[in-house]
Amino acid sequence: MLAMGLAAIDGTIVSTAVPQIVGDLGGLAVFSWLFSGYLLAVTVTLPVYGKLSDTFGRKPVLIAGIVLFLIGSLLCAAAWSMASLIAFRVVQGLGGGALQGTVQTIAADLYPLKERPRIQARLSSVWAASSVAGPAVGGLLAGYADWRWIFLINLPIGLVALWLVTRHLVEPQRATATPRERPRIDWAGALGVFATGALLITALVQGGVAWPWLSAPSLALLGGTVALGALTVVIERRAAEPIIPGWVWRRRTIAAVNLSLGALGLLMVAPTVFLPTYAQSVLGLGPIAAGFVLSTWTLSWPVTAALSNRVYTRIGFRLTAVLGISGALLLLLAFPFLPFPGEPWQPALLMLLLGGSLGLFQLPLIVGVQSTVPYEERGTTTASVLFCRQVGQSVGAALFGAVANGVLASRLGSGSGDLDTLARALDDPASLTAETTDHLRRAVDAAVDYVYLGAAGAAALALLALLTLAPRRFPVLKEATGDGQDEGER
Repeated sequence: MLAMGLAAIDGTIVSTAVPQIVGDLGGLAVFSWLFSGYLLAVTVTLPVYGKLSDTFGRKPVLIAGIVLFLIGSLLCAAAWSMASLIAFRVVQGLGGGALQGTVQTIAADLYPLKERPRIQARLSSVWAASSVAGPAVGGLLAGYADWRWIFLINLPIGLVALWLVTRHLVEPQRATATPRERPRIDWAGALGVFATGALLITALVQGGVAWPWLSAPSLALLGGTVALGALTVVIERRAAEPIIPGWVWRRRTIAAVNLSLGALGLLMVAPTVFLPTYAQSVLGLGPIAAGFVLSTWTLSWPVTAALSNRVYTRIGFRLTAVLGISGALLLLLAFPFLPFPGEPWQPALLMLLLGGSLGLFQLPLIVGVQSTVPYEERGTTTASVLFCRQVGQSVGAALFGAVANGVLASRLGSGSGDLDTLARALDDPASLTAETTDHLRRAVDAAVDYVYLGAAGAAALALLALLTLAPRRFPVLKEATGDGQDEGER
């Protein structure tokens, strides 16, 4: 949990310190890469670390990830320019990719099927607490100390995590390879996966922001992604030990979970990115109150995740996930029907229920798919699931940003600016007439409504993947449990 906390809080703690960082280092035009560079490094390294953990064991990969993350944190604290800080954030992300996938895999290694929901729910609670505490801690450190402490605070936490992992993590005994059977690392495949992912994430993050979608840079990046992706497929088919084996997509269960959690990443963008803007610009709330509206789903998500085993032990992994995503679909469709401007408790209640639905959806799929593969395939499987979710979030940010800006353009005219520009204008309603303020708020309300409809479409895609691809019963591998029984299909 401490190791996971390093990666979890680092995604949010920097956000509130951006003004202080830019004021000290400059680089306002490229500061978004403080987040994009970290996200890119985490995403593209997930499959690589998954394969390495299957080959060499979880413990060395996790230790290497913690060490690399701490080195990146120390370098970030010593950054002398925005360019150096962005580069060191990428180093942090290279370590963060090892933390995210490996910790999830270790949870499946160490705990039997009946205990995994409780453990995974604790890991989910780390993310929930970080999403709430990260911005507050970042703001306090930047305002009352120095923004460099945002990165230095990782060192004591990480050192304790490193000591605990080194001292107490004992992996299951595995058959060691003979000198003639030493594992071969698919470095060409790893480079191909890294380069393809880097081009794709860069195109999605910068498209429509740094340059238009149909401009030469966007088309070049997307074309390069397709070409490198095709080359990587050829490399992986010929590799003896590919980074992303073909069975990840040939097995119905894994393919269905990958697609479903990719759609989950897509739909999560609607509340996490657009709800705070809605709460401030439409409801007129301050940043803290807007954060509370969003944070309600972090309260219910771990609770239903922890209790999900009581459901899937009776009706199975697939049907439990179907119930969860069906509830999420209805809640996302309900958002556009909220009154204008409405009361804060209304979206907060929807978010509370949405978190409960998604906890019932995500965790059974992760636990279920991990239970269908042996130890030597679990790291790769877990990494593929998390990779698809991360790519879904990147696609969602680009897609829904285009949707929101398109709605604003149709409501206000092509020169109206984007959603962020309108949100900043509505921060000071005294400078606008009442009629203009109402018109702009209604435009933002409509834009967010369409984004939520798009998120509902993503939920429908997840539901379709489960109903058409996932088997009715997951082929769970038999394992010894505490009561002497064996787990079979579920």
